[in-house]
Amino acid sequence: MTGEQRPKVVYVVGAGRSGSTIIGVALGNCADVFFAGELHLWLGRGGRSPIRGANRNERAEFWARVAADVDVPDDFPRREARFLEKTGALFRLDRRRAQRRLRGSYRRITEQLYGAVSRAASVTHVVDTSHFPRRALELQTLPGIDLYLLFVVRDPRSVVSSYSRDEADFRQFNVLTTNAYLWLTYGLSVVAFLRQPRRRRLLVRYEQFMADPEAVLGEILAWSGAPPDAPEMSALRTGFAFQGNNLLRQEVVALERRPEQHVQGSRLTRLVNLPWTLLFSRLGPAATAGRRPPAAPGAER
Repeated sequence: MTGEQRPKVVYVVGAGRSGSTIIGVALGNCADVFFAGELHLWLGRGGRSPIRGANRNERAEFWARVAADVDVPDDFPRREARFLEKTGALFRLDRRRAQRRLRGSYRRITEQLYGAVSRAASVTHVVDTSHFPRRALELQTLPGIDLYLLFVVRDPRSVVSSYSRDEADFRQFNVLTTNAYLWLTYGLSVVAFLRQPRRRRLLVRYEQFMADPEAVLGEILAWSGAPPDAPEMSALRTGFAFQGNNLLRQEVVALERRPEQHVQGSRLTRLVNLPWTLLFSRLGPAATAGRRPPAAPGAER
């Protein structure tokens, strides 16, 4: 690529624990695509990846090159950028003025960051799995990138179950808190999705991806204009992603097909999220690998 090209940013939006990391890893093994991980943490962590384990030195060197290519003023309050991105910050009325004050610099820095990543990796496509819908809304205003919005959804019972597990690296939430989070996140994600031009948005179900990863990955590559060659799913390199789940501590991971199965979980969760389940079945464009496309295209939005 040339330094004059605008990077194509594939931004994964939706709820956490929905499979964005494994989808990002798979995409990062494709030609001309770099999996950057959760880039919303880049500012707050001073451009230094917190991941330990595989590729530690190479990862540090890569992100040091990126940081050297981004102009962040010394007085910019890096940690306050989260108030422009996190869904819960919508309720921080005391931070509204600060948000307005930071927004211009935040957008300039974010645009520079994607360009720096694409140059450091020598690719045209950068995959960001930050998943915050408010960050997606900010990215839609950036003239220096070509944004592709990938809305990844997963059975809400699986998401709630994941958040309820006691894991050292992640906060634990109860059923009611997680369902409230899903409603707010899905609502904002749908707003961002529908604001995105139709040709640059795509909905993918996690279960569908796991059942037929090669086919769904092929659809994502074709949609985003990346080279069509899919990687070997049994040996995916995790690369130099900035942040993500524990999967990234391994150097190589295998992705095996997992047929869709009935999910056991809270009946309350299923009922509470039934409106979203119905909406997602009609929302489009959507990946269609392994299932029939909607019978009435006019019903899609």
